[in-house]
Amino acid sequence: MQVKLRPMKKARIEIVPMIDIIFFLLATFVLFTLSLNRIRSVPVDLPSAQASTNAAKEEPTTIQVSEGGAIYWNRELVDIADLPAMLANYRKEVEDPKILIAGDEKARFGATVAVLDEIRKAGIEKFSVETRTRPTGK
Repeated sequence: MQVKLRPMKKARIEIVPMIDIIFFLLATFVLFTLSLNRIRSVPVDLPSAQASTNAAKEEPTTIQVSEGGAIYWNRELVDIADLPAMLANYRKEVEDPKILIAGDEKARFGATVAVLDEIRKAGIEKFSVETRTRPTGK
């Protein structure tokens, strides 16, 4: 007696049911988004910034430290001994004194610290240190 075995069918992916499921999901999301109510929010009065006309015109005084301890006050070469008097005079003349400390590629750290000490002694609290180097005297 011989037993006949049926040939095995290969598994295959049916594309039509997959498309039906995708369209069903698409229709569900479309209907869901259409049924959403408008999101309500609480009104908040945000403060607005007003640009000061004086702040745009005022530029900080630049003190540049160069190689060999040379000091430039707004691009003019000055002696380090004259710096305390210049800072005191600047503080008296300007209501809100601001200083930018810059350095060239060969500036020494010690000279820069001496300038910072003189600024501190003059009582000027607003100063910045520029992080990029400049050509000497610029």
